[in-house]
Amino acid sequence: MAKEGKKEKTAPETAPLPPSEKTAAAVTARSSGGKKTSPAGAKKIAAGKSVPAGAAKSAPPAGKKSPSSGKGRKTSSAGKKTTGTKSASKAPRQKTSGRSRAASAPSEAGAGTSLVIVESPTKARTLAKILGSKYVVKSSVGHVRDLPKSRLAIDVDNDFAPEYILVKGKAKVKNELAGLARKASRVILASDPDREGEAIAWHLCELLGIDPSSPCRVRFYEITPGAVREAINNPEEVNMNKVDAQQARRILDRLVGYTLSPLLWKKIRRGLSAGRVQSVALALICAREREIREFVPRAYWLVTVSAAAGDGRKYVLRADSLDGKSLWKEGKSLLIDSEDVVDAILGEVEKFPLTVTDFKVRESLRAAPAPFKTSTLQQEAARRCSLSPRRTMRIAQELFEGVSIPGRGPTGLITYMRTDSLRIAPEAVEKCRAYIASSFEPPYLPEKENVYSAKGRSQDAHEAIRPTDVTIAPESLEGILTPDQMKLYSLIWRRYVASQMTPARVANAALTASAGRAGFRQLGETLLFPGWSAVWPLDLKGESLLPAVRGEVLAVEETGKEQKFTRPPARYSEATLIKVLEDEGVGRPSTYASIVETLYDRGYVVRNEERRLQSTPLGETVDEFLMKYFNGESLSSIVDTGFTARMEESLDDVEEGKVPWLSVLRDFWKNFTVTMAEAETAPPAQLPPPEPIGEDCPECGKPLVLKNGRFGEFVGCSGYPECRFTRPVLVKTGAVCPKCGTGDVVKRKSRKGKPFYGCSRYPECDFVSWNPPSGKECPKCGAAMMTTGRKGGEECPKCGYVPPKETRDDD
Repeated sequence: MAKEGKKEKTAPETAPLPPSEKTAAAVTARSSGGKKTSPAGAKKIAAGKSVPAGAAKSAPPAGKKSPSSGKGRKTSSAGKKTTGTKSASKAPRQKTSGRSRAASAPSEAGAGTSLVIVESPTKARTLAKILGSKYVVKSSVGHVRDLPKSRLAIDVDNDFAPEYILVKGKAKVKNELAGLARKASRVILASDPDREGEAIAWHLCELLGIDPSSPCRVRFYEITPGAVREAINNPEEVNMNKVDAQQARRILDRLVGYTLSPLLWKKIRRGLSAGRVQSVALALICAREREIREFVPRAYWLVTVSAAAGDGRKYVLRADSLDGKSLWKEGKSLLIDSEDVVDAILGEVEKFPLTVTDFKVRESLRAAPAPFKTSTLQQEAARRCSLSPRRTMRIAQELFEGVSIPGRGPTGLITYMRTDSLRIAPEAVEKCRAYIASSFEPPYLPEKENVYSAKGRSQDAHEAIRPTDVTIAPESLEGILTPDQMKLYSLIWRRYVASQMTPARVANAALTASAGRAGFRQLGETLLFPGWSAVWPLDLKGESLLPAVRGEVLAVEETGKEQKFTRPPARYSEATLIKVLEDEGVGRPSTYASIVETLYDRGYVVRNEERRLQSTPLGETVDEFLMKYFNGESLSSIVDTGFTARMEESLDDVEEGKVPWLSVLRDFWKNFTVTMAEAETAPPAQLPPPEPIGEDCPECGKPLVLKNGRFGEFVGCSGYPECRFTRPVLVKTGAVCPKCGTGDVVKRKSRKGKPFYGCSRYPECDFVSWNPPSGKECPKCGAAMMTTGRKGGEECPKCGYVPPKETRDDD
């Protein structure tokens, strides 16, 4: 075995079968027709490649059907069966059927020990400390088998049979796991409890010769001693419906990506790509960019009156109506659209007293927010902690896999973070309510638990994202967690505790007044009882409004008018894009974080200075081409949100066992090939020419142009690729470099898109600062003063001068 494992391409799929199982395999082969494996097929399997789902299943016990029977799986990537007495005896490594002694029977060297296989090394270390010496916990370090990157690897003429191979660099991991499996009394597969984790467990079954219908699978929804031991003591079989759903998704994405991408290469330019979910996200971003470009601002006026009551109460009212007709539309005073209307309103104020016509106060309850699911966690982490979706999920994975806490040992701090469920386990709710009862006054605990349900379909086997132990307050983890881990754990903990608290009570006040034909209004909100807002922020829209008496006259102190213009819809942020995708039913919790990163990588989208997603000319060209042939009216409308959402529902049906996975693929491929044939006849699309900047290249003399890359705009030579001169787009701030005194302070972007400030003479001068110039000169040395992180703070980077704080003179 050691010799065979030296080269990755010759790594065996499983340990050789013992003689007794070879005999059983031969009997199975004769019963299935006795066909031999082709030499080509034997070579593929010996090279670490795989047969499609179900090809390497174990021989089922007498009278029991194989779990994949009737689902259309073939027995090799070439569509040929691998059964047969000769193939079983000559090339035992290709045979993965039967739960071999390597995985199931105890050996003298490792009798009594169990092998637990997880995905992550961190998770493996945490579980090893929890389970103790009777368990050997090893990591597969992610996927062990996958489709090759260099080719389609899907046999569309043979029921979409996939050709799996050992992931590059995983031969050593696979051989180590196979060796340990031979010595262990049993093998437990503990990959993550989602579709992808289920697929990894099945791939490990195929590699290690484990029967997926045997009790070999455990799922940890939280990594705490109690939850881990409970799962270990109650193993289940691999959920083949989940495996089928994941395999169908993987094949669909491969068919779309590896078929559409070459089309884009031919019609636009080489190196482009398209994807089933990626292209929908790009279409949304490009559509928003077109809205912004075509938007026509509309002018309107805001008219205000500052007034006071006789006892000193102050009010600021806005013009609300004229002649009994409302001036507001779409939340703005759009009907005050000219200065004539403004003058008419202010004229009424001058002629008539401003009299209170009504003052109403209405109490309302603000229900507690639901605990987090994947999408809402990513949105709030971006909003409140400025964390990107990918970074959020990485940190959440660390919290899930566990950290070492003094006095507790290794502890997973949160439940599984890829979920679209809002369900909370009853025992967790009881503990949370007990914590609230002991930490807050009685009015903060509701009589009954708060119950939440997700919209649409969700995987209810998962819980919402919550702390594994609510008594571990964020404050107790100071110095143990990293700053980012602390931010995210605090967010999750506070949201979860808030979800089980009483509603907040708010008083909504409305004051109306009139002056002749003009009506005015002011709204206010006052928090009467915090409820859940004691631990989670409650965003009140207005300030507190002092009471007024109907009929009293307010003294007008000042009137104001301000012209405003309607603004176009805002560009998507990563968080708002995820929200739209979720609302439209596009993508799933495991895919949200990677969607935008793919668009960045392809150069279709950049993040602007406001951290919003903006399409590039390349992205818009690709979107325009795809929309022309794959829109909502075509047979295969892959860029239509409705079509993609229906495809997600079909995959959910596969997971629930309602629809065979092959029927989903056949229906899709039939229509997709027709649309592809039409798109193949399209003329090549022309990319918009780069915009000249009016300068010549210092290296070759050709014009310099403005180009777009993954990290935004840059200046490049129009003679590319013969001339490769580039430079960043330099935005001058008007300040002279405080270090060299010659160059200008210019605004630049880091590789991650974060703006910073440096000298235009770089690399001759290496001055850099995260903070912009303040626009003032240092009174000591005359260099440009730079702002600091503190509000209104300034500092001279050359001599270190800091201006004294202004103090208020009470005299």
